[in-house]
Amino acid sequence: MTGKTKFELADIIRDFGKDFTSKYKLTHLQSKVLYKILQCRTASLGGHEEKCDCCGKTRYSYNSCRDRHCPKCQAAKQAVWIDQLIKTTLPVKHFHIIFTVPHVLNKICLFNNKMFYNLMFSAVWRTLHSFGYTHYGVESGAVCILHSWGQNLSLHPHVHCIVPAAGYSIRGEWKNIGKSESNFLYPVHQLSIAFKGKFLDSLKRKLKKMDMLNEFDHIIQKAWRKKWVVDSQASKAKAEHVIRYLGQYTHRVAITNQRILNITKTHVTFIAKDYRDNARKKPIPMTGVEFLRRFFQHILPFRFVKIRRYGIYNQTTKRKLDLILLPEKKPDKHNVKEKPKKESSQERLKRLTGFDLYQCPFCKKGKMIVIRFLPKIRSPSLNKKQFQLQALLK
Repeated sequence: MTGKTKFELADIIRDFGKDFTSKYKLTHLQSKVLYKILQCRTASLGGHEEKCDCCGKTRYSYNSCRDRHCPKCQAAKQAVWIDQLIKTTLPVKHFHIIFTVPHVLNKICLFNNKMFYNLMFSAVWRTLHSFGYTHYGVESGAVCILHSWGQNLSLHPHVHCIVPAAGYSIRGEWKNIGKSESNFLYPVHQLSIAFKGKFLDSLKRKLKKMDMLNEFDHIIQKAWRKKWVVDSQASKAKAEHVIRYLGQYTHRVAITNQRILNITKTHVTFIAKDYRDNARKKPIPMTGVEFLRRFFQHILPFRFVKIRRYGIYNQTTKRKLDLILLPEKKPDKHNVKEKPKKESSQERLKRLTGFDLYQCPFCKKGKMIVIRFLPKIRSPSLNKKQFQLQALLK
C-alpha cells in the first residue's frame, strides 16, 4: 500500500478547479468525479477512531470515495483483480498485445467516447477471434483493458490484451498454438491492417446512423492513410508473471499522486516517461488549468466496463462450451481436509499486499481497535452550480 504523498490530485483541484470550471463546462459525471476526489479520505465521508491495544495511541481513519478515477482508491482493487485472474488463467504461455489508434481520430473520440471505446473493443476482439480461426483453427480468448491516456496525459486510446497461446478446436479439443521461441502469436503487420479495417468500417457505419458522417468523413479518410501500430510481446515466464505485469495497467488512473512533483500558484509539474528518448523519466511543467483539462478527458462514461473478457476467458462462452480451464482435483477419500476458511477482506488484503490494516503504525506491535464511528457529514441540498462551487472552494 502506498503512503501519503506531499502533493495530491485533490490539491490541484482545490487550487485550480475554480478557474478550470469557469473556462470549461463539465458534465454531471465529471462534476461528480471531481467532488468525490476532493472528499476522499476526509472527514466529509466519515470514518472511525481507533486505539492501539498495546501503546494506547489513537488515530482517525476516514473513508475512501471508491471512485475508479481516484488515484487513492485503486491499489486494493488491483491486487484483488490480479489474484482472481491468476486463479482462472490457463497454465500456458501468454502474449501481451497492444492495439493503438492514430491521434487523428481523437476528435471523434471526444465527440462520443462511449461509442468510440465500444467500437475499439469490438474491433480488437473480432480481429483476434478471426486470426485464431484462420491461423490455428481454434476458439481462443483474451482479457482486454482500455487505456485512454499517454504519459503526458494526452488523449491516446489503446487496448492492452492478454492472449493465451492455446484454444479450443472445432473438434472439441484443447490445442496449443504459436511457436515457443517467437514473440508473435500472429503477424503484427497483418493484425494492424485487419484491426484498422474492422474499426474504421464500424466507425463509419455508426456515424452514418447518427447522421454525423459528413462532419467526420475527412478524419476517417486521413486515418485510412495512416500506418496503424499493433505491438506484441511474448512472455518468457509463467502466466502468473504476465498477469502481474499487466495488472499494473488494470486499475491505473491517468495520473497517480506519486508522479506529481510540485504545485505552484500557476503550474503543476509531474514526472513522465519520454518514449522517444529510451523511456527516460522527465519532469513536465504544465498550467494547472491545462492539467485538469487533460485529466478530465479520461473520465470514463457512466457504468462503462473497461476490462472485458472474450472467447474462452468469457464466462458465457465457457458455459456454452462446457469448458473447465483448470483440471479439478478430487480429494483423497482417506485424507479429506476441511474446507478452507473464507478470508475476510482485511486478511485477503494483507496476503496480497503485505499491508496489515489492523497493525498499529506507531508501536508496530499492537492492533488498532475501533472505539468510535465518525458519521458522514451531510451537506444541504444544492443545485448543480452551487454543488460544483462548494466542492471547488478552499
